[in-house]
Amino acid sequence: MTHALLFNNPVSVTVSTDLVNLLFPRCKHFVSYGLNSFIQVSPRTFLYGKNDVRTSQEVLSATTNKSASTDVVKEKDLDKTSEELYMSGNAIRQRFLEFYASRGHKVLPSASLVPDDPTVLLTIAGMLQFKPIFLGRASRQVARATTAQRCIRTNDVENVGRTSRHHTFFEMLGNFSFGDYFKREAIHWAWELSVKEFMLPAERLWISVFKEDDEAFNIWHDEVGVPKERIKRMGEDDNFWTSGPTGPCGPCSEIYYDFYPERGYANADLGDDSRFIEFYNLVFMEFNKTEAGTLEPLLQKNIDTGLGLERMARILQKVPNNYETDLIYPIIERASELANISYMESDDRTKSHLKVIGDHMRAVVFLISDGVLPSNIGRGYVVRRLIRRAVRTGRLLGIRGDGKGNMEGAFLPVIAEIAIQLATDIDPYVSERSTCILEEIVREEQRFVQTLERGEKLLDQLLRIALSSANENGNRRACLSGKDLFLLYDTYGFPVEITAEAAEECGVSIDMEGFELEMENQRRQSQAAHNVVKLSVGNIVADDSKGIQHTEFLGYETLHALATVEGLMLNGNPVVEVSEGNEVDILLDRTPFYAESGGQVADHGFLYVPVSEDDRGKGTVEIKDVQKSPGNVFIHKGVIKDGTVKVGSKVDATVDSSLRQRAKVHHTATHLLQAALKNVIGPDTSQAGSLVDFDRLRFDFNFHRPLSDHEIMEVEVLVNRWIGDAAHLQTKVMALQDAKNAGAIAMFGEKYEDQVRVVAVPGISMELCGGTHVSNTSEIRGFKVIAEQGIASGIRRIEAVAGEAFIDYVNVRDNLMRNLCTILKVKAEDVPKRVQSLMEELRAARGEVSTLHAQIATYKASAIASRVSSIGSSKIRLLVEYVDDLDNDSLKTAAEYLINTLRDPAAIVLGSFAGEGKVSLVAAFSPQVVSRGIEAGKFIGNIAKMCGGGGGGSPSFAQAGGRKPENLKEALEKARTELIEALSTNAS
Repeated sequence: MTHALLFNNPVSVTVSTDLVNLLFPRCKHFVSYGLNSFIQVSPRTFLYGKNDVRTSQEVLSATTNKSASTDVVKEKDLDKTSEELYMSGNAIRQRFLEFYASRGHKVLPSASLVPDDPTVLLTIAGMLQFKPIFLGRASRQVARATTAQRCIRTNDVENVGRTSRHHTFFEMLGNFSFGDYFKREAIHWAWELSVKEFMLPAERLWISVFKEDDEAFNIWHDEVGVPKERIKRMGEDDNFWTSGPTGPCGPCSEIYYDFYPERGYANADLGDDSRFIEFYNLVFMEFNKTEAGTLEPLLQKNIDTGLGLERMARILQKVPNNYETDLIYPIIERASELANISYMESDDRTKSHLKVIGDHMRAVVFLISDGVLPSNIGRGYVVRRLIRRAVRTGRLLGIRGDGKGNMEGAFLPVIAEIAIQLATDIDPYVSERSTCILEEIVREEQRFVQTLERGEKLLDQLLRIALSSANENGNRRACLSGKDLFLLYDTYGFPVEITAEAAEECGVSIDMEGFELEMENQRRQSQAAHNVVKLSVGNIVADDSKGIQHTEFLGYETLHALATVEGLMLNGNPVVEVSEGNEVDILLDRTPFYAESGGQVADHGFLYVPVSEDDRGKGTVEIKDVQKSPGNVFIHKGVIKDGTVKVGSKVDATVDSSLRQRAKVHHTATHLLQAALKNVIGPDTSQAGSLVDFDRLRFDFNFHRPLSDHEIMEVEVLVNRWIGDAAHLQTKVMALQDAKNAGAIAMFGEKYEDQVRVVAVPGISMELCGGTHVSNTSEIRGFKVIAEQGIASGIRRIEAVAGEAFIDYVNVRDNLMRNLCTILKVKAEDVPKRVQSLMEELRAARGEVSTLHAQIATYKASAIASRVSSIGSSKIRLLVEYVDDLDNDSLKTAAEYLINTLRDPAAIVLGSFAGEGKVSLVAAFSPQVVSRGIEAGKFIGNIAKMCGGGGGGSPSFAQAGGRKPENLKEALEKARTELIEALSTNAS
């Protein structure tokens, strides 16, 4: 029996597989059971006729014609109302696109969920791919377009499953005009589509318009014929669209469906989700908002619309929420099967959990298909968070195992398979990438299950304590402290949003302010060496009487500058003068020294005081570090080599040019490295951290696996090719938004000022960066990756060298190879073969040594065999002895020889010194001894404790060790005594 869609008052009918395909074109898993599958058809949902068997049967029989369209709706059905037909989600999408294609619109494909627009993380709206046209930065290729755009929004993720309409993944059907038609056509077509194509009852449709948009109001009322009572004028927050503080904008008009028209017009509120659902939004882009806030008419007026596919499917398929449409319900049904529950018979909380899984699996499948892999930053974190929410939700439902008998297996891939099947008609590429998608989901689920198991027990305990404490103190609501949140996050890797959801389910609030404070404390502690300076400087900066202003940075243009000493700090305290030999923090009014920031280390150099042609060098300060306070005050940390420094002194600030060059080379090489990684492993990889030092660079990036040797070589080849191209770098200061619009890469999560510095290697890289860089890529000279490793889940790290550090690296390796060639007496190209030969000789020699050790162990064992004693009437043979100069393996060999030589029953315990300060013990018991309840593993483990160690093994054979050789004799005596007592008792 197929697990079909079960609703109120179902009608049971038997239909063929072809008919199931026809009625449920998205639900391919329904037909896997063969012909004549028994399904249940609900008059409430996917088949809409009168609420009786006859009409359902009529609809079924009407669709058995093989030539019928899978849309189910036929031309002859156009005189019916929407209550008398069924339309699948695929049919709705296709009808929309065909409707606008017939009206001169170019049908364009859905853009990727990873947008070209650097200002947004993911594609959040259907208009996003046309934004450059709307903003006037790109010319239109067509005058009219229509799309079915896949979108992701996570700002309301907490509402997923709780409301009838919130999703993270959804499809937005849109029609667009680029300076072509405007309000009248957009309104008339939207109405025609809704009423004639989708056959929505006109009396159920309500309209909203911007309160000042009389033109739209009049078109809806006078031309379309919507009664005034069903047209609502609404304010700017609801019905006026803007692209930002400035730029294109305009009023909106929305179409709402009324589920309860019997409630009448009085006091009707379009914001009432229980009665209305907005399904179509028309944006009339007709103004340009200036910096002064005034609205100027656009020369080219545009139309941007969006119709929510899931919402329209809910309306046409007459289900109580978007989740029970054929777009999502098959996924929910599979999750229900794994949880061994019925969705329709479940309570609201269980249904909500199932909806979360249904929604999140759609989003995860499409995101991974578009190249977004789970990680701890940016888009990757969106995927990771959705997978983790789905995993935890599934565990709350009691799902364990993959539903195929493997209780340790991942369950999300089983559900994802249905989401992939449902995605075929949306994007065929999804099924082509199904193997990759499922592998990523398996890997991420298994990784998170380990986190869950570590943290769930502690979380439950902390929640119980919070609830108990609230009851004892009479508090209105229990609260999980910031310290507890941080403990779960920092020690157990428990995401704070998962903790928050679990707490809310138990009626416990969380102290997010306390959590953020703990996070900040950790950040401060990890940079304790710098914090003393920053806090002290902060105190000085806060004191206006000191007159210390921000430091003017001159380091982009020069490595030398005359400056004035504005402040001195000795041991964290402000002073007026500092003498030779002291470490000092110096504040200058201007400086060429780069302060550590953006991953780049600070410049080194000297301050010469005072400055004069005939008296240079009376005071010299060697600068080893420069830090920058939040107030943009540069703190130069140094040692006074000779002379004195006073507040008010003039100094010649001179940066070490060779070290600056090394830093510049590595910083530019880091930008080239990021560009190369995007070329080699995919454009979705992004920076997760970096270090630009004088002797190396370090670059962290999000990726789910180690790079292969071939991929590393490709990266090196690309970077060195760009170095050889001798490209001139371009730097420019511009508005942050302009920089993002131009495509400059920003570090996700980094905070930027309104004005930013953009560093570009034309055609290769463009990044927001305040660091120092070479003028031409040829200055880098060469680039080499020296290490690649994982540092966290989904985060990889590359270390590399460039410039002088690259030359140093090559020279050192060359010298090592020369020495190796001399030692091995071969040419460089023959080194691998010679090393392989030596390794084989070493393995052979070790085998011979092992054989000799075994022979010696056997010889020594045979020598002590005569010391065997007999216990009890059963004559159990017992041997407890010290054997000198045997390592662990040899002692094991000796015990095995003895237990095989002596007749059953026998018990052997041997001890030896395994090396300096080490003890080795072994116990071997024959079957009859073990049958008496004496187990070798437990026995030798207790004996080893006397020697400061432990061990264990099977009941018949076990090994142990320790680090107190002085106790070995006593331990063996104890072993003998305990065995005699145990064997005598059992023997009798």
